[in-house]
Amino acid sequence: MAREQENRQQVDKGAARTAGSAEPKHIPVPDIEELEDELDLEVRKRRALTLIKNIGFTMATVAAIAVLITTLWIPVLRIFGSSMTPTLYEGNVVITLKSSNMKRGDVIAFYYNNTVLVKRLIGVPGDWVDIDDEGNVYVNGELLDEPYVDQKALGECNIELPCQVPDNRVFVLGDHRSVSIDSRNTSIGFVPDEQIVGHPALRIWPLNKISKVH
Repeated sequence: MAREQENRQQVDKGAARTAGSAEPKHIPVPDIEELEDELDLEVRKRRALTLIKNIGFTMATVAAIAVLITTLWIPVLRIFGSSMTPTLYEGNVVITLKSSNMKRGDVIAFYYNNTVLVKRLIGVPGDWVDIDDEGNVYVNGELLDEPYVDQKALGECNIELPCQVPDNRVFVLGDHRSVSIDSRNTSIGFVPDEQIVGHPALRIWPLNKISKVH
């Protein structure tokens, strides 16, 4: 009796183990259409990522080229101060054209002490420049017609007049003669050719004042 009871308990334990064990899960296998949809989605993701990268690279390239062009060929300058009024006012933004063919009367931009100044070219190499006490300017003995000047003045002049413009240099004046510091003062003097940036040709700001610079 004891042996039969023991065998019966072992059979019950085995049945319990069998009943408690988990049955294998059934994992659904995707059909062909689902696989194709998943693949198509992945391909579109990759294409979108590639497109975004290409757009970013293109924009960076265009920006770099624009910076290079504006730095080397068409510098964009903002006017500070009032030395060129009434031609240009503080806050005006101008596009400057690179050129080595400057002539008397042109507005020019040039480097001076790590900044850029804008003045008007009055004398070229070899010219004799003179200015009387009333601010009348003479070049090679002839009085200049200066419609761009509102009020003539001798201004901040501490050079000896008349003076001759040396080779490879130019003589410049601001249009606002009473306040402009320019070639009349030894702090600037004659401007070397290699320091000339170009000709501010077009005012682009403010928008209601877009015009050529004369």
